[in-house]
Amino acid sequence: MKTRLIFFAKFYATLVLTFLSAKLLCLAYNGWPSLSDVGEVLLHGLPLDLNVAAYASAPLWLSLLVGLVVRGKRWARFLRIAYRVYAYVLTVMILLTVIVDTILYSKWGFKLDAVCLSYLDNPSGVTESLNIWFLLGAVVLFGVLIWGYSRLLLRLYPAPEDLSTHRTAARKSLMGGLLVVVGALLFLAIRGGVGKSTANVGMVYYSTRQYLNHSAVNPLFSFFYSLMKEKDFSKQAQYFSPEEADRIFASLHYNTKSRLLPADSLLTTTRPNVLLILMESCGGRVVGCTEGTRGVTPTLDSLSREGVFFSRCYANSFRTDRGTICTFSGYPAFPDASVMKMPAKSRVLPSIAASLKRVGYDTEFLYGGDKNFTNMNSYFLATGYDRVLGDADFPESMRHTHVWGVTDHLMFGQLSQRIAAMPQGRPWFKTLLTLSSHEPWEVPHHALEDPILNAFHYLDHSIAGFLKAFRRSPQWKNTLIIILPDHGVSWPSDINEFDTRKYHIPMIWVGGAVKAPRRVDVLCNQTDLAATLLGQLGLPHSEFRFSRDVLSQTYVYPCAQHSWPEGFTFIDSTGTTIYTLATREASRTTPDPTGVRLNKAKAFMQKAYRDLEDLR
Repeated sequence: MKTRLIFFAKFYATLVLTFLSAKLLCLAYNGWPSLSDVGEVLLHGLPLDLNVAAYASAPLWLSLLVGLVVRGKRWARFLRIAYRVYAYVLTVMILLTVIVDTILYSKWGFKLDAVCLSYLDNPSGVTESLNIWFLLGAVVLFGVLIWGYSRLLLRLYPAPEDLSTHRTAARKSLMGGLLVVVGALLFLAIRGGVGKSTANVGMVYYSTRQYLNHSAVNPLFSFFYSLMKEKDFSKQAQYFSPEEADRIFASLHYNTKSRLLPADSLLTTTRPNVLLILMESCGGRVVGCTEGTRGVTPTLDSLSREGVFFSRCYANSFRTDRGTICTFSGYPAFPDASVMKMPAKSRVLPSIAASLKRVGYDTEFLYGGDKNFTNMNSYFLATGYDRVLGDADFPESMRHTHVWGVTDHLMFGQLSQRIAAMPQGRPWFKTLLTLSSHEPWEVPHHALEDPILNAFHYLDHSIAGFLKAFRRSPQWKNTLIIILPDHGVSWPSDINEFDTRKYHIPMIWVGGAVKAPRRVDVLCNQTDLAATLLGQLGLPHSEFRFSRDVLSQTYVYPCAQHSWPEGFTFIDSTGTTIYTLATREASRTTPDPTGVRLNKAKAFMQKAYRDLEDLR
């Protein structure tokens, strides 16, 4: 058994060294950076290399475990044959992925993922972008490497005479214990560590240079991770013919134009500093100014009167990963898909940060929790943020002040420090995603008996403390602060997605750059923030296909959409339609005798799914 454990360790180490070598090959082929960058790429990419090596080694670990109780020549012969087959399959899989990824990266600009499968029905779409000599060279190199690498893996397997040791009961118990330890280590590598987030592509992103981030990603992990997330979205929500869906969607008058009257200019400048506070769950009936409970969020209620209050704004989704995409990219939410978890698609989305960065803004995202959660880190770095900070980037003493990481009032303190340190003369865009108003609702604050309401009161109190200090800052005069939630919350307990009050959210603009108080009572969505903000700054927003400038004269059909796993909601001036996927019918609706509103709801989802399928 000792011989087998040594073999297992050699096998695992060989795979890890293979993946490290593959990174060096990819860098050498696509552009060699500085030696320090090479070291950073190898170091930051190591967790995914360990992950893939653990997945590939798991069958061998299982055979060792079974070998504690199964013995005999037949079993030994079976293992040897099985290992030979496995070694050849693994060789082809690893080398094919590495070579294709290395060659195609310079042509496509992203890591190999499940998107490549969409080209198999038309391989000329790939081969036409490659020189024939590249293809021939790759085939020859592939054959040579298969022979050499398979020989290497086969030589790792112990000789029969080395496996014929006698195993006493004590030795078997010892080896069993060692295998349990090895199994636990494999599990940690597969999971991606002991943090709250599991292994994902974003956990190895560390730079604003996407080439370095991509170089750190293990291509096998990228491919199989995206394969698990990949769906044929073109077959989702097929309610009408493509032509009919386009016709109905056109009646919603989604457009990317801004035509503002002088009275609709909300700001004193077109280049303010912008601070976006995305509040965890803080919508629905916990917020007084959105038909909620008074006394829970006194600061937000007061700010809604002091600044610009969008009183009829609705969240597009029910989870942070969905609501974040909706807010920053102006992209719709889906019942059964999280776009943030699909790097191949989320990386090509437009974003507020990218639009502001193009005109000279410094961009930064702060979160007190694990920034790798739901692939958040890769999304933000790929879509325009210069820096993405998570719990590990803050002092050790702060990191466990909440079950999810750094509690809110401490994060607002960090935000204040980082704003104060900004150099004069360059505008900035900063984002803070809060976390304390979330289960288990434990906060360092005791103002209300209900633990859920108390958590939201704490968030509100934290915002109040930050604003009180920031108002005295010289940066206040030229700063726009936008406050809105990522989604709503199920409070009280009997409220659910079939009650639109759950996802009725406040969107409030305050700060010294706001010209005057105003209440905007037009119906709108969380996704409309991007176009509305960029419209106020005089910046184009044609990339944001599902975001509308709600203050523009072109906003002629106010409506809102919301989705969750069981269905989707559509609201317009005529009422509300809630469509349930399981029953394939409108389960709750205000009068819609001709079904026009229902058809608009369906056409919107069909159009959104088609757009998601086409994202490349």
